[in-house]
Amino acid sequence: MAATALPGWVKSARPAPDVAFALGVAALLVVLVVPLPVALLDLGLAVSITASVLVLMTALFLQRPLDFTSFPTVLLLTTLLRLSLNVATTRIILTHGHEGPNAAGHVVAAFGGFLMGGDVAVGLIVFAILLVVNFMVVTKGSGRIAEVAARFSLDAMPGKQMAIDADLSAGLIDEATARRRRRELEEESAFHGAMDGAAKFVRGDAIAGLIITAINLVGGLAIGVVRNGLPLSEAATTFSMLTVGDGLVSQIPALLVSVAAGIVVTKGGAEGSADKALIGQLASGPKPLALVSGAAVLMGLLPGMPLLPFLFLAGAAGTAAWARRKAEAAAREEPATLPAAPTEAPIHDAMRIDLLRLELGYGLLSLAAGDAARLTEQIRGLRRSIALEVGFVLPSVRIQDNLQLAPDTYVIRVKEIEAGRGTLRPPLQLAIDPSGGVPDLPGERTTEPTFGLPALWIEESRREEALARGCTVVDAAGVIATHLTELVRDHMAELLSFAETQKLLDELPREQQKLVADLIPAQLSVGGVQRVLQALLAERVSIRDLPTILEGLQEACAGGARTVPGLVAVVRTRLARQISDAARGPGGYVPMIVLSGEWELAFAESLIGPAEEKQLAMAPSRLGEFMQRLRDVFDNAAANGEAAVLVTSPAMRAHVRAIVERFRPATAVLSQAEIHPRARIRTVGSI
Repeated sequence: MAATALPGWVKSARPAPDVAFALGVAALLVVLVVPLPVALLDLGLAVSITASVLVLMTALFLQRPLDFTSFPTVLLLTTLLRLSLNVATTRIILTHGHEGPNAAGHVVAAFGGFLMGGDVAVGLIVFAILLVVNFMVVTKGSGRIAEVAARFSLDAMPGKQMAIDADLSAGLIDEATARRRRRELEEESAFHGAMDGAAKFVRGDAIAGLIITAINLVGGLAIGVVRNGLPLSEAATTFSMLTVGDGLVSQIPALLVSVAAGIVVTKGGAEGSADKALIGQLASGPKPLALVSGAAVLMGLLPGMPLLPFLFLAGAAGTAAWARRKAEAAAREEPATLPAAPTEAPIHDAMRIDLLRLELGYGLLSLAAGDAARLTEQIRGLRRSIALEVGFVLPSVRIQDNLQLAPDTYVIRVKEIEAGRGTLRPPLQLAIDPSGGVPDLPGERTTEPTFGLPALWIEESRREEALARGCTVVDAAGVIATHLTELVRDHMAELLSFAETQKLLDELPREQQKLVADLIPAQLSVGGVQRVLQALLAERVSIRDLPTILEGLQEACAGGARTVPGLVAVVRTRLARQISDAARGPGGYVPMIVLSGEWELAFAESLIGPAEEKQLAMAPSRLGEFMQRLRDVFDNAAANGEAAVLVTSPAMRAHVRAIVERFRPATAVLSQAEIHPRARIRTVGSI
């Protein structure tokens, strides 16, 4: 028969889970002040006992402590439930205890009659023992373990976070895995801290149980004798049985929950449920079991000892030792009789290309491993600084050893192609004279791998002397990090993939998503946006202000521009303030070298082809003359301490840049429209 669906008004009247939970907690607080009928009291006590058993079973079958992160809240709620029921039971015992053993409900009467055996003294002793075991042994030990675990967890958090960042920088894990591991680390720290505080709930519950029991016993005797006129012996028997029954019915659930808390906090780093962890570790080998079997036999042979129980235990331990030894022997023989089939990595794994890879000779592996692994920290800092500088996060740098390299050599590869290499001499440090000469210090002469400057490998003890002479001193890890930084800046455009472009667009704030929706794909594709961003990065223009770039693309598309140079020209004009600020020198102005009208005309006359696809076709001799003059003017400006930029007309900028980047890739070429009107400028030369 099909189940009848609930009427609509019943569904609408049923509270949501969060509302029901809030009402339940409020009900526990109400019980503290409102009298409770005996029937509801029996129900509450049954719920308390059942909930404590559920908590204990959950703790026993936990795979790891973090699977029960709500345990501190459960401890609070179960403690509040027991205290509320204790108060309700106390109210009934003091008001109706003279009516007989069933005055406080059947649960209290059952505990008082069955567990006490009708003997009040036995009940008091059992209750006292349970209280001591819970308060002095289980709760106190669990609280101490929780306190130490919380302290160690907080102390170890920085190291664990650095390990995650190092794995991410080395390319061993991806961003999603790093975020998951950081979240698990935060949950672990919060859990241990909460358990440290929650252990005080159970300890306070035990103290409150003792005080409530004393109040029930003394107050019940006084009320029974003075108010209700009962004989002293009858009042003592009745109220003692009710009081001890109430104490037992509260202490047994408290003990179960305390044991559950002890199991959770003592589980530590053991994986699997408690039974698997204990059996797998206590019975890990045949020798301990065999020794236990022999000891049990000896104990059984002692005069006066019962032989049968010890022989049974000896037989069980001996059987387990024999089975364990047989299993180990089979495990040792299995590889010889049944060799494992070699597994081959999937072909697509071998085809993956590392966007950035650092290969180290075996003599440099210490730079990326162990406690002194400064290289991974510097790479992590490099990725952060590049993200703030250019506007997107670099892919992870994979670090691996290469036995084909010389021991002190490293190679940096961009998309599997070698982009740079160098030779290091750790623990020696590299001293560089900013003036371009060789430092006047004892050491081994070399060439700095990043900029090709003359340098010197010196002992660490001479570092302070080199700094005092105005030299720049860098350790081996710093040399690699500097080299990697410059190569990354040179190949930034290649590292901006289609997927990374899509990610940049997706991560824009909500208020900018309308701009993206209007532009893509109606006016421009994601690939078109990627090519424009790559063109900007190729000239080291930051794309961090992505909304302004998208606005420039929208303006360019509305104006009919379709080619990448045309789009880039409009975007660069929009970024005039940013570009002018980047070109500003130490003096607070933009040092410019301008292109004369003669050369402007020469370039304009050399352009051939359609309007949007014009190509420069200048005679080689004329190009050689231009390059020589450009080199002379810029060298003269550099000698005067000026890091100048070349300024041309907007129509010629892209063509002039195509020539300049061949022999001076770091020289910025700006159009007149890219100089912000409020920027301070100074002409330091002319071609």
